[in-house]
This record gives sequence, C-alpha cells and structure tokens, in this order.
Amino acid sequence: MGDAERVLEEIKKRGIRFVQLWFTDLLGNLKSIEMPTSELPGALAEGLGFDGSSIHGFARIDESDMLIQPDLNTFS
Repeated sequence: MGDAERVLEEIKKRGIRFVQLWFTDLLGNLKSIEMPTSELPGALAEGLGFDGSSIHGFARIDESDMLIQPDLNTFS
C-alpha cells in the first residue's frame, strides 16, 4: 500500500470529513486551505489550485494561478 492509499484509508477509518492543508507565506505567517476529503485524491494526484494573489507576496493578479501539493509525510 502506497502512502496515498494509507492516508486515504486512515482518513476513512477515522471518519474525517474535511482536511486542512497548511503552508506559510513569504513572511512566515501560517495560511491554510480546507477541503472535503472527497477532493483529496485529486489534490494528491494533481495538486490543488488556488489564487496566489490572495496571499501577500505570492503573485501578482495576472500570474496568480498556483498549485499546492499535499505532503503526506505531515499527515497526523
């Protein structure tokens, strides 16, 4: 069983309905994205798109499409 399958099975076993992906901005401030667990397989495979211009210092509005990739080693 791969890491993704192990994490998805654990999420199902625990009855988890939502997950939060945490990251820091350029100044070290914590930011998060919350999503239903039903979207996690797609996020693991392809990343999760978000608007980088909404995070101070990440990107200008005209180049703001960004991807966040979940790190399975941080699952707890």
